[in-house]
Amino acid sequence: MPQSWSADEAQIRAALQASADAWNRGDLKGHLAIYVDTVTFMTGNGPRPGVAAIEESFTRTFFQGGKPKQNLRFEQTVVRPLGPGSALGTGRFILSGGGLADQTGWFTLVWVRTAEGWRAVHDHSG
Repeated sequence: MPQSWSADEAQIRAALQASADAWNRGDLKGHLAIYVDTVTFMTGNGPRPGVAAIEESFTRTFFQGGKPKQNLRFEQTVVRPLGPGSALGTGRFILSGGGLADQTGWFTLVWVRTAEGWRAVHDHSG
């Protein structure tokens, strides 16, 4: 793989880690910073368009008093190029702690290179 892909992959992995770190600090906007504003988030009821809809849902479901109910981490993450300005990331999310049962599932993120860096345009998590 070209050396440039190595740097791109590192940037995407760093963005994912920064997103989890923001979540764990209670910074939901920081967590959502990996997304373009027009992201689609696939749910059991179909796509949920836009960052604002995701923020509202996550605030209602996963946060209480401005803090996350559980800590977030990503495991088994694989990032592969789809083209010079796009990539596919897959992995497992784990929400744990807070006296609650762990919640885990798999995710797929479609990434594109933007002027602000790598951002996810689509998230399919379940």
